[in-house]
Amino acid sequence: MELFGKVNVDWLKLKWYFLGFSLIFSVSGIIAMSVHYARTGTPVPLGVDFRGGTEVQIQFDNPPDINAIRQATQAAGIKDAQVVTYNEPKFNEVLISLPEQHDETSLDAGRAQIVNALHEHYNNTFKEAGIKVDVVGPTVGHQLETKALLATLYSLLGMLIYLWFRFQLIYGVAAVVACFHDTLITVGAFALLNKEISLTVIAAILTLVGYSMNDTIVVFDRIRENLRMSRRETLPDVVNRSINQTLSRTVLTSGLTFLTVLSLYIFGGAVLNGFSFALVVGILIGTYSSIAVAAPMLVAWQQWRMAHGAAVVLPAAKRSRG
Repeated sequence: MELFGKVNVDWLKLKWYFLGFSLIFSVSGIIAMSVHYARTGTPVPLGVDFRGGTEVQIQFDNPPDINAIRQATQAAGIKDAQVVTYNEPKFNEVLISLPEQHDETSLDAGRAQIVNALHEHYNNTFKEAGIKVDVVGPTVGHQLETKALLATLYSLLGMLIYLWFRFQLIYGVAAVVACFHDTLITVGAFALLNKEISLTVIAAILTLVGYSMNDTIVVFDRIRENLRMSRRETLPDVVNRSINQTLSRTVLTSGLTFLTVLSLYIFGGAVLNGFSFALVVGILIGTYSSIAVAAPMLVAWQQWRMAHGAAVVLPAAKRSRG
């Protein structure tokens, strides 16, 4: 299905605008992460999964008052507790997160602290038998943090190797740079908005890496095919034509996916908020980077080679088997 007719946009002519846009958001994210690191010792807000602590899920008999619950925990001496609504409003559920406690043996006491605070300072009944508690020790949290970082780096390395063999090394480098660009801006958005990163957010970021890479490969594959058929055409012309030819597919696929994750962000509730927010930002940036970051890198690479005496057009890769 062709959403657009014949498109003839000179995308590479806009490369400096794209560069400025990317720099603004990338630098903003880096500054936000630096400021957060200076204040807390971590570049982004970390959920209980990583920093350790206790999460208590409570279902009330009547609609809960979030501000009153916060005041109740503070009155009981519980500092920095985070209180958010959980699930759909009709279930009257609240998720209360306690900050990191360095003594792992005392983590189970978090449930008792919250229950006592609600009994003494909050006028709403709840069923203690139905309270759910999730406890993560700080040691386990740091291990999860390390593994999450390694999982992201290994996924980028694996894709670089795949594209090296499937296309050429420069294709792999361009795609990985675009994915790193997407990840940096997405994580920076969490730091800017002070949103916590949990294991579900890491899953969203890994999904984003795969989505962005797939979108970039579609453009690269069309560039490779056009280079085979138009060996006398310059690389900038081939890149522009390839992006224009895949534009309908990009808009349809990315647009439908974006609407899906946007609905998840709006209606998914507090539990899926971080996961869906990462995908909303990531899909927008991932689609943008395939056109504005990855493809222009191929042209920049050729221009660099020409400036150093290797005036050759980027050759098409060998036809893949299978």
